Amino acid sequence: MIILGLTGSIGMGKSTTAKMFADLGVPVNDADAVVHSLYQDEAVAPIEAAFPGTRKDGAVDRSELSRQLSENPALFPTLEAIVHPLVRERERRFLDLHRGTGAPLVVLDIPLLFETKAESRVDAVVVVTCEPEIQKERVMKRPGMTEEKFALILSRQVPDQEKRAKADYIIDTSHALDSTRSQVAAIVHALTSQKRP
Repeated sequence: MIILGLTGSIGMGKSTTAKMFADLGVPVNDADAVVHSLYQDEAVAPIEAAFPGTRKDGAVDRSELSRQLSENPALFPTLEAIVHPLVRERERRFLDLHRGTGAPLVVLDIPLLFETKAESRVDAVVVVTCEPEIQKERVMKRPGMTEEKFALILSRQVPDQEKRAKADYIIDTSHALDSTRSQVAAIVHALTSQKRP
């Protein structure tokens, strides 16, 4: 089974691209979705202990957590120490499941793939990219996004140029969705049509 890591900076179109892999029948483990699930389950108590006031209606209040982190970015490692091991465990279960079903290819959608050194856990990396102007336009449309918040997020991500230099495959989402779809299909074909030893 080939494990393909999918990553890209904020606003590059990674989530849309991940869905295109899924539409072609490739199992996708979406780290953002896993975190969302953990924030309603296993991660609630440890996050509340480390960030008092973040539990609301039995789940993590993401806006309150975000507020605390923006006031004190030095707390990011504390959050990561709680969340990353839980995400890894869910990822392990996902891989075990699809190895058992004989899937030829799976995608691990990991937003901070290079930042967390996750490239060591995958066979190849695809980086989703687009023109910087398009990226900013997409991000600034998000609810509650500000120039300051965007700058903070970018400061915690490996620059796009560096990601592209490390990638095995690059998908450019600057153009129409059909263009992205054909790039995804070409990668799936390249990886699944290789003769297995």
